[in-house]
Amino acid sequence: MLLRAVFLSVTATSRRDLVERVVQLIGGLFLYGVALGFMVRGGIGVAPWDVLALGLAGQSGLGYGFITVLVSIVVLLLWIPLRQRVGLGTVLNALLVGPSADLALFLIPAPPSVWIGAPMFVFGLLLLAFATGLYIAADFGPGPRDGLMTGLVRRTGWAVWLVRTLIEGSVLLIGFLLGGPVGVGTVLFAFGVGPLIGWFLPRITRMREARSRQVASVRPA
Repeated sequence: MLLRAVFLSVTATSRRDLVERVVQLIGGLFLYGVALGFMVRGGIGVAPWDVLALGLAGQSGLGYGFITVLVSIVVLLLWIPLRQRVGLGTVLNALLVGPSADLALFLIPAPPSVWIGAPMFVFGLLLLAFATGLYIAADFGPGPRDGLMTGLVRRTGWAVWLVRTLIEGSVLLIGFLLGGPVGVGTVLFAFGVGPLIGWFLPRITRMREARSRQVASVRPA
C-alpha cells in the first residue's frame, strides 16, 4: 500500500522524462553517500546527523551505513503523526545513502594527516551540496530529515530556522554524548551547507526544468 501511494505521487511530462529524473535521483543519492564518505574520512568532524550515526555505530558495533539507514527509518516513523506524504525520493533516500556511504568508506583510504583530511572534507561538502541539488531537483519528494522538519513546521507553526536548529542541535548533542566526532568540520557544515545548496539547487533545477520541457516537446514520429 505504501509503495502504491509512493508511485501514484510521481508525475512526469513523458516516460523519458520520468526515466531521466529517476536516474538523476539515484545518481544524486549515490553521490550524497560518497560525499558523506569523504567527510567522514576527512577526520575533522561531520554533520550533526552523522555525529549521531557514528556515535550509534561506535556504541553498537554496527556499520555506519547500516545505522544511517536505521536512523532514516526511525525518522520516517516520526512522519506518521505528522501526516507527511512519502515520495519515491523519500524511500530511496532512506535506503540508498547509507550503503553508498559504506562503499565510499571502503574505497577511500584514511588520510595520513589533517592537511589531506581537511581538503577531503571540503570536497565532500561541495559534493554533498551538488548531490543535494540533484536529488531535490528530480522532484520525487523530500528526504526523511527534511520531511521531519517541514512536518514539524506545519504542525507547530514555528519558524523553519527554529525547528531546524532544535532538531539538529538535539541530534548533535545526543551524538556527541555517544562519542560521535565533533570538530571544525561540524562548524563548516553548519555554516557552509546552506549557502552551497542555495548556489547549486536553483541552477540544477533550471537545467532539469529545461530538459523536461525539451523532452516533452519531442513527439514520436
